[in-house]
Amino acid sequence: MSTLRIGTRGSQLALYQANAVASLLHERADVACEVVVIKTSGDRFSEAALSKIGGKGLFVKEIEDALLEGSVDLAVHSSKDMSVVLPGGLAIAAALPREDARDALVLPRGADGDRSDLAASFRAVVAQLGESPRIGTSSVRRVAQLIALVPGARFLPIRGNLDTRLRKIDRGDFEAIVLASAGLKRLGFAGRISATVPAEACVPAPGQGIIAVEVRDDDAQTRQLVAVLDDAETSAALAAERAVVRRLGGGCQMPIGAHAVIDGTAVTVTGVVISLDGTRAIRATAAGDLWSAEALGVKVGDRLLAEGASDILADVNRALAHGGDEPSR
Repeated sequence: MSTLRIGTRGSQLALYQANAVASLLHERADVACEVVVIKTSGDRFSEAALSKIGGKGLFVKEIEDALLEGSVDLAVHSSKDMSVVLPGGLAIAAALPREDARDALVLPRGADGDRSDLAASFRAVVAQLGESPRIGTSSVRRVAQLIALVPGARFLPIRGNLDTRLRKIDRGDFEAIVLASAGLKRLGFAGRISATVPAEACVPAPGQGIIAVEVRDDDAQTRQLVAVLDDAETSAALAAERAVVRRLGGGCQMPIGAHAVIDGTAVTVTGVVISLDGTRAIRATAAGDLWSAEALGVKVGDRLLAEGASDILADVNRALAHGGDEPSR
């Protein structure tokens, strides 16, 4: 087969992920790959709040368009950026083994002392932030959950490559920033994690920590080649988490968390919907076997809806439609 063209964004993390897929395809399927960088709307509006310009789906649209047009043969994404309803003609062909799904709290360089026990130190790190810390994050999901965990905090938007965000906190723009642990670890910045945020306290974004490979539905040859990269447990977790959001009718820039934990052949799916100000939160959990993961995600979504999640999401949609954003508090 001729060289496979991999479509990706040009960010540090996106290039890391695309090159990882290229390396694995060469190793496991003896296929040469070319990485094709595609600039997305999300990249062009790099300073705007995601909730004001259309959400994280703007990081994949142009790449998916190129895939549909045949300009590239496959696309590599952070799965949390993907819509839960893919464009017609596209499919997720593989999910690579998941990295840490949790969020991470990052303090300015040298401000966090001993980080030997990150999970246990979360409350200690929060305690040293002061009464009204400036916390950088552009995720409404994180803000809605962290309001209760960091009382008095002011949440401010932050965008840009990982090194850009780290420079911003190191120069004093924030007392802390919140990032995905997975990106920090993949790019060699695990040492910058001051504390991991417990998943039960701040439920991760659906698909967080998972690299997804997208192909054209009718390209059986590429789909078969890419299948050698698929991790069955990760694919099951991803299907479950995406099912929660799909059942809720929510998007990737909404205060929705979904996390599937797999233990052998057992899976537990947790979902949460939170109001923007953190005052209302609905949580649901379902457990079963690995082969029913997607159905469990639907069950969690149904339980959330039965408890009133649709009312919260309607309020969120109205707030964002009128120019609202995550509360600065």
